[in-house]
Amino acid sequence: MHHESPIKRRKSRQIMVGDVPVGGDAPIAVQSMTNTETCDVDATVGQIQRLQNAGADIVRVSVPSMEAAEAFGEIRKQVTVPLVADIHFDYRIALRVADLGVDCLRINPGNIGREKRIRAVVDKARDMNIPIRIGVNAGSLEKDLQKKYGEPTPAALVESALRHVSILQDLNFDNFKVSVKASDVFMAVDAYRLLAKEIDQPLHLGITEAGGLRAGTVKSAVGLGALLLDGIGDTIRISLAADPVEEVKVGWDLLKSLKLRTKGVNFIACPSCSRQNFDVIKTMNELETRVEDITVPLDVAVIGCVVNGPGEAKEADLGLAGGTPSNLVYVDGQPDSKLTNESLVDDLEKLIRRKAAEKEQSEKNIIARY
Repeated sequence: MHHESPIKRRKSRQIMVGDVPVGGDAPIAVQSMTNTETCDVDATVGQIQRLQNAGADIVRVSVPSMEAAEAFGEIRKQVTVPLVADIHFDYRIALRVADLGVDCLRINPGNIGREKRIRAVVDKARDMNIPIRIGVNAGSLEKDLQKKYGEPTPAALVESALRHVSILQDLNFDNFKVSVKASDVFMAVDAYRLLAKEIDQPLHLGITEAGGLRAGTVKSAVGLGALLLDGIGDTIRISLAADPVEEVKVGWDLLKSLKLRTKGVNFIACPSCSRQNFDVIKTMNELETRVEDITVPLDVAVIGCVVNGPGEAKEADLGLAGGTPSNLVYVDGQPDSKLTNESLVDDLEKLIRRKAAEKEQSEKNIIARY
């Protein structure tokens, strides 16, 4: 059954990225980034749609040139999810994508150049109510900070961030969020903890360049999990050298594990052992793929034997405990029916979909009463 998270989140002001609220009491947003060539409009649109279908609340797109900016405008027309334009150095690109419908600018004001150029971007963002994300990265700190600290450190990341924050605040612009990413877990966690005490703007979390699918998932879960447990973080991105759809899946799994967001099926499954009465691993691999389209929050327990099976199954919306000669199904904590191994996955999928449909209808009835 679903329970509220015991985590007390850091108080932050709220901004809007398109129609997605970020900060304040808004749910933590899951973000990813395209890795297609932006000028390939069809490929980029296709990937954005896959990310949205996987549950991405916000998608970032790299816009390195004016040609890419024009392509961004075509992309913006074809998708509905809020888009962040990732821009470095050239302020004219920021001005152009603002006119083309961008929902957020990821741009460090101190890297744009002269004050006149910074003011032009900030004025445009203010006039069009477009937020800015200040994105500090340990791999691209300013030269004077590299010289001052000798190497990237949490303090160096925070000083860089506050330098950019000061520029925006001097221009009376407070519609922004901030990130201080590093590939080193300890550096990133310490930097975010320090920054969280200095400003009340929303924080976008990420362990940058975390690695491949497996190692990057572990590193991100450790670092972001520590921060989220502290109540720090308003948006997250899992940075993986993998299909960005996997970033979204991992992001959701992380938030679901901390009870900070609920979406789709949350499986409780045993790692299996010789006591199992059906092939748990094979069953789970098939089920996870089959029910990815379900968005209703649902706890499903799949336990292979009678030792832990009944206890876990009773706590889930729908549970299966392995048994001989048949496996016992629990619905809302009560024994409901028995399944044989012959068509176990098919039968479980039907039960999951039935329970999801019932829960969805129940939620609609509650809304209708109000």
